[in-house]
Amino acid sequence: MTIFKEIVDEEFLTVSETKELLADIEAERAIDEDRELRYELARAIEHVNRFTVLDPEEAQQLVDDLQEIEKVDEATAYKIANLLPRNRDELRSVYAQQRYSLSGEELDEILNVIAKYA
Repeated sequence: MTIFKEIVDEEFLTVSETKELLADIEAERAIDEDRELRYELARAIEHVNRFTVLDPEEAQQLVDDLQEIEKVDEATAYKIANLLPRNRDELRSVYAQQRYSLSGEELDEILNVIAKYA
């Protein structure tokens, strides 16, 4: 017998927004001395602390600017904002699973938007 779970809601977050949420959880757990951080939570907090570059407002503005570009959908915009690719090769890897590829001009347009924030 297989148990299937239904996706009720889905929301994309930047690493910066995730860092804020996890910081709130960490502070809440710190108040209660008896509760320890689970391994997964501690690793997630460590990860966001290491890889967060932008402020949450800047990251959201970057996502909004990226979504204005024709070939950047919401999921891809968040992925780009989280990874902040610096060159065409890194950006191409984001689009590796897409059914289309971007031209050099389209890649440069996206990289120019990223350069304003990174």
